[in-house]
Amino acid sequence: MLYWFLKHILVGPWLRVLFRPWVEGGDNIPDKGPAILASNHLSFSDSFFLPLVEFRPITFLAKSDYFTGSGLKGLFTKAFFAGVGQVPVDRSGGRASEAAIRTGERILGEGKLLGIYPEGTRSPNGTLYRGKTGVARMAMEAKVPVIPVAMINTYEIQPPGKIRPRLMRVGVRIGRPLDFSRYEGLENDRFVLRSVTDEIMYELMSLSGQEYVDMYATRAKELIAEGAPADARATVAPREDED
Repeated sequence: MLYWFLKHILVGPWLRVLFRPWVEGGDNIPDKGPAILASNHLSFSDSFFLPLVEFRPITFLAKSDYFTGSGLKGLFTKAFFAGVGQVPVDRSGGRASEAAIRTGERILGEGKLLGIYPEGTRSPNGTLYRGKTGVARMAMEAKVPVIPVAMINTYEIQPPGKIRPRLMRVGVRIGRPLDFSRYEGLENDRFVLRSVTDEIMYELMSLSGQEYVDMYATRAKELIAEGAPADARATVAPREDED
């Protein structure tokens, strides 16, 4: 109920008036049945604009920090994210990542749309970074299509760290569903998982027009904090995947 109220009454109408969101390829999302919406991640507002332009509810795997805050702010944040149907996951890696994958598969098993940001975190500078293979595992094990989604201009209106958004048009470009059934039985092959993930990221690059850098966004943030380049000039070898 809160999801519907925020989208149609409290928040959605204002977003439509102020940011005039446009959408391309909306027909690529099925009217029913499970699917993964794999999106680039440029801004906190991504999780608002994508559900705004899609009539079906979307469940995102939200970081558990949003559900564990203290005080009045923590209580409000937890109630908000739980009320709009978001699910907390631990992103610390290892067993926590395995639990996140199982949670995603459970949601897909219920016939829902699952929103995932393959980069694992927001881009620190608007560049598209290397995807983590959890999205590939979920898609292959749950046997569902992956629909690439490119958020347009959300970095420009509200980059990480900025609270007050800039007013300009926002776009959502939705690509054709990707079918990975040809890899059935190879869900545990790390080379296949990397190939599938890279195919998803290539589609996101094509849809968004972003520069792509073959490094994880978390590493890019570390380099930026150190004053080093985190773009195509960087010569940092990719790290092992953390599913």
